[in-house]
Amino acid sequence: MVKLRRTMASALLLCLTPGGDLALAHEGVVPRLGLQEERVNPQAKVLQDFQDRVKTYMELRKQAAGDSPKMEETKDAGKIVAAQDGLAARIRQARANAKQGDIFTPEIARQFRRLMYPEVKGRDGAATKATIKADQPGTVRISVNARYPDDEPLPSVPPNLLANLPRLPEELEYRVVRNALILRDVTANLIVDFIPKAIG
Repeated sequence: MVKLRRTMASALLLCLTPGGDLALAHEGVVPRLGLQEERVNPQAKVLQDFQDRVKTYMELRKQAAGDSPKMEETKDAGKIVAAQDGLAARIRQARANAKQGDIFTPEIARQFRRLMYPEVKGRDGAATKATIKADQPGTVRISVNARYPDDEPLPSVPPNLLANLPRLPEELEYRVVRNALILRDVTANLIVDFIPKAIG
């Protein structure tokens, strides 16, 4: 009778054990029911890192903008430039040690190149490359915290290329200068970071 009860208990334990772990059931040990470790898509993790870095910049920018005189709507080009320069100066001061790769880390840059590659490869990519080359500036010194020259055109990013990139806050934008992808602060007219040789 005792033996029968033990057999029934063992069978019951086997039924209650996820996956029916026979060896553990017979030993009278209930396997741990812990959830499997959540698997994170490596690409999603890299893009989340990018968004986190952008968020950090935006927090810094917000503080810098708070320390600046309030920008008023005006058509006076001189006042607009002065306001831009004031904000840019405070941003530069707040991130005085900023360097290329602070936002576009090597991992993030590789992911961005992968996202853009399908749109610029082969015969189908020829039109995209032609659009990029159409309104390129003459000479622009691309460096972090540098002002984008007022007398140079701002080359557009083709819609198909832009659609493959993560969305940005309205204060930031992507621009393609030669073969580099730059992250530009619109109001401060400041190059925040860039990816060299982003377009093959």
